Amino acid sequence: MSDAERSMAVLPGGSNGEFNLPPEQTMVIQRGEGCTLWDTNGLRYLDFSMGWGSALVGHARPEVTEAVLRQAPLGANFSYVNENMLALAEELVRLSPALERVRFCASGTEATMYCQRLARAATGRTTILKFEGAYHGANEIGVTSLFPDALHDFPQPEPSSAGIEAMVSEHVLIAPFNDLETTRGILQAHAGEVAAVIIEPLHRCVPARDGFLAGVQAAAREAGALLIFDEVVTGFRLAYGGAQEYYGVVPDLVAYGKALGGGYPIGAFGGRADVMDLVTESRMNEERYVWTASTLGGNPISTAAALAALEVFRQEGTYTYLHELGHYFRNELRCALDDHGVTAQVIGDGPLAQVIFAPHDIIDYRTAHAADRARGRRLMLALFARGIFLNPMGTKLYLSLAHTEETCDEFRTCFEQALKDIERE
Repeated sequence: MSDAERSMAVLPGGSNGEFNLPPEQTMVIQRGEGCTLWDTNGLRYLDFSMGWGSALVGHARPEVTEAVLRQAPLGANFSYVNENMLALAEELVRLSPALERVRFCASGTEATMYCQRLARAATGRTTILKFEGAYHGANEIGVTSLFPDALHDFPQPEPSSAGIEAMVSEHVLIAPFNDLETTRGILQAHAGEVAAVIIEPLHRCVPARDGFLAGVQAAAREAGALLIFDEVVTGFRLAYGGAQEYYGVVPDLVAYGKALGGGYPIGAFGGRADVMDLVTESRMNEERYVWTASTLGGNPISTAAALAALEVFRQEGTYTYLHELGHYFRNELRCALDDHGVTAQVIGDGPLAQVIFAPHDIIDYRTAHAADRARGRRLMLALFARGIFLNPMGTKLYLSLAHTEETCDEFRTCFEQALKDIERE
């Protein structure tokens, strides 16, 4: 039995989630270095998923690997404050304009979940407003209206997963991204109900229109709701201070994950001291006490990796490089589409890109939903077949510090060949 067959036999769909590759394209990764992967059959892939963006420094980055190797003989986990955790907490509070206090968990899913719980406790309200098509981790609200197909009138939510219907219908409102008027109207209509507005400052790959984020912040304040930035993707990718620094809007609470760990599992959440102090255990049994704890959160290996990754991100020219590379990559994709007479949109910011087969501008979930999504999946699978590793759902293409213009050029070659492949189908 091949490794791919073994994978299909024991893992639903042959993966740990989302990839849903056809059986003939299912593979098993053996190792990675920089932005290159090799499978157990020895086949090489250029990686444009990068651990769904967690390996922004690149796979097996020497500084990160060395930090982990130094820590491993000293202990893997204590479930308590350790030297690396404390140093990382201090650096996060220093770099983030939103953080006065911080706690650690093991993933971005947990971080966004804790932010929502804190907002409910701090405000005494139960409802969360999120934007249609946004992903905030695998918690109930995170997957609500993630891939809606019915496209209900706003603010009615649509579960994108079974098992969450009752909670979603009662406690979640949905707004359209980049539509400040509708968002403000929803908040005004539900005044006194909304505990928080949670938002990806870069909505999947869709940039916010000028003034939108600041407008959402003002509307949330008017409604007495907290603003949560989900920086699991944008954190350390757009700027060292994340979307807060890049867009100049400071939320009340913020969630981190992915790139913070340098490829290792980590989550962090924090914000205003008066809100974060609700987790202090001396408040147990008080009405607004919020329980948070994590067996692996802040473990010394993940935090050693994170400290090393942050040191890499602080190097001079890091963000100039990432933004220039992202601009180069998106431009190459546009040029390739133009050269082949294909109508599509290339969106993104910083080291992120997405190709959407649509003649119209992409400003929110519904304009993306109206695109030719079946053609998009065919393109992704054709790229995969040509040695480009990516998520075939096509939501994001991730660049990293290990990518170069040469790897972008190699992608373009495969991209043009993939366009020809799908046109012949």
